[in-house]
Amino acid sequence: MKDLGEAAYILGIKIYRDRSKRLIGLCQSAYIKKILKRYCMENSKHGSILMHEKLKLSNSQGASTPAEMKRMQNVQYASAVGSIMYAVR
Repeated sequence: MKDLGEAAYILGIKIYRDRSKRLIGLCQSAYIKKILKRYCMENSKHGSILMHEKLKLSNSQGASTPAEMKRMQNVQYASAVGSIMYAVR
């Protein structure tokens, strides 16, 4: 076994510490940038999106043409949402 020193990153999340103030923390900015790049969203703009609690979604709001359906099959939506949920918990 070999001592590699203090950890700087774990699972793509930066570890920072301030020994004088006895603080340790995690910074997820590198992980979030990696997610954005993976799903081709690195040039997207951020902002708050308000959504009603009782908003009902229907099938008519989804892809309706064969071309739209084929394009949507290539979107890794569930994987992107899972990565984002991991970051926010």
